[in-house]
Amino acid sequence: MSEPFLHATASGQSSRELVNNCLHQLGDVRGRYRLGFIYASDTLCNDLVNIVGRFRQETGIQDWVGTVGIGLCSTGCEYYDQDALAVMLADVDDRDFAIIGASDLNEEQLLEQVSSYCKEELPHVGIIHGDPSNPGTPRLIEKICEVVPAAYLVGGLTSSNFQNHQVARDVINGSVSGILFSPQVTTIVGHTQGCTPLDVQHVITKCDRNILIELDHRPALDVLREDIGEVLAKDLQKISGYIFAGLPIEHSDTGDYLVRNIIGIDEQEKIIAIGDYLYEGSRFMACRRDGNSAREDMLRMLGSMKSRMPEHPRGGVYYTCLGRGRYQFGENSEELKMIRDTLGDFPLVGFFANGEIFHNRLYGYTGVLTLFT
Repeated sequence: MSEPFLHATASGQSSRELVNNCLHQLGDVRGRYRLGFIYASDTLCNDLVNIVGRFRQETGIQDWVGTVGIGLCSTGCEYYDQDALAVMLADVDDRDFAIIGASDLNEEQLLEQVSSYCKEELPHVGIIHGDPSNPGTPRLIEKICEVVPAAYLVGGLTSSNFQNHQVARDVINGSVSGILFSPQVTTIVGHTQGCTPLDVQHVITKCDRNILIELDHRPALDVLREDIGEVLAKDLQKISGYIFAGLPIEHSDTGDYLVRNIIGIDEQEKIIAIGDYLYEGSRFMACRRDGNSAREDMLRMLGSMKSRMPEHPRGGVYYTCLGRGRYQFGENSEELKMIRDTLGDFPLVGFFANGEIFHNRLYGYTGVLTLFT
């Protein structure tokens, strides 16, 4: 029978004390686990090589994946503005996973790593960490999916005020890294948008790159004003951080959509600048983002995942937007407490990301939860 996953968290100490604290919580694990997840506060960037080396030496586990974050996630708890570590050990056979990414790999070599492991057309769940400072990151995620059409990728973009370190056995920078699991590793995956779409969807009838010019053959701003209501329409400065652009995903059978920022409005020209490329013939809808909407959608996701759980999770990873957490749910780790209170007490690690990956697409303002069952 497989071992349950183990996890440990520590905060508010020197890097050496953090590692010692986590190792004490984990106990004697030599020979019992083959894979480790590690998430570290971005303030620990300069110590991360030594931190990973200590865990490798003391646990005997050679395969580690993870990244740094401005905030960290753990079972029922969020960590901000302090040095912290969140570590989870997984009992997964080394034949059932492959770590991708390395400091000296170019794009072609990375894709070769992926294809060499995923030789059969079987579903492979992958956990991906990407460098947000690399403009090629979104396209590289797409290319991984092209190489492995049956892949189901989840994960997040590193968030850091310092260096965008990732862990793929060793500490690396600048690219995409992560881990692919064989179909023998069973998971349940869910995501929560944290927004509520307004009722009407429109067709983009004229645009230029990220500039929205016409909706339904009418000036885009006129349509948006009607959708958001008279009060907000009178003072468009009030919509910042509250009204967002929703871009429905074509052929989605779940009504899924991407949320993007409204980054500019020209009231004279009646055009809107959106934080993504737009395409004529695709759809657009305004979305409202507030704490109540986020909480309702979070509970919806958790309820759906609970109904699909065959048994208590062995462990989980959670990647959530920097704009969620304390900014949307409150200062008392409410987002992570909702997961624990709904699904139970199980090992969980993760971080607050600069963008979230769910089912091979890059999202924003999203929480992505993966459970190992």
